[in-house]
Amino acid sequence: MDRLPVEPSVLLPFLLAVFLIELTPGPNMGYLAALSASEGRTAGFKAVLGITLGLTFYMFLAVFGVAEIIAAAPIVLGVLRWAGVLFLLYLAWEAWRGARATSPGHARDVDHAPFWRGLIANLLNPKALVFYVALLPGFIMTERAPFWAQALILGTAHLLISVVIHGTIVIGAARAGRILAASSYALAAHRVMAVGIAVVAVWLAWETRSL
Repeated sequence: MDRLPVEPSVLLPFLLAVFLIELTPGPNMGYLAALSASEGRTAGFKAVLGITLGLTFYMFLAVFGVAEIIAAAPIVLGVLRWAGVLFLLYLAWEAWRGARATSPGHARDVDHAPFWRGLIANLLNPKALVFYVALLPGFIMTERAPFWAQALILGTAHLLISVVIHGTIVIGAARAGRILAASSYALAAHRVMAVGIAVVAVWLAWETRSL
């Protein structure tokens, strides 16, 4: 056990912290729920792939020490913050306009827009960057192994947990979307989801106001 690059005593607390963070309502969760309910599991899992790629990008920035440099520049975090908020508002407006025409579970297989939107939304989420700068280093013991090795291991564990949680959201929301589609409240429900994305955008602006 002493030869492990990561301190064994920090693994459980780290995994628990990541699990709780991923369960906290946020941009990824709100977008995935609305998208999967309106367009089905295929679109939802494409968005999960984009979100995961965005998280992987920030993880590698942390591994190579670039994330900390970026986080130290207030103007960069400010640009990320407002770009992310505006992009979520755009997604909310798009969901509102497309609510009437949407058919849950029938998103075109060749439509890769959910992947790109998931990727962009996550790259423009300053909380993803701050996670790797503020939380990750606290679980790294430099005497065990190089920083990059521990960051890579812990970051990969975070990615796996996020995929499981996001995938669960997609499956549950897609199932709920199919039930709603058969009811007379389908249009209203989809517009409520669009409003939900807008609320998440406002929440993101509020939560990141001190960055």
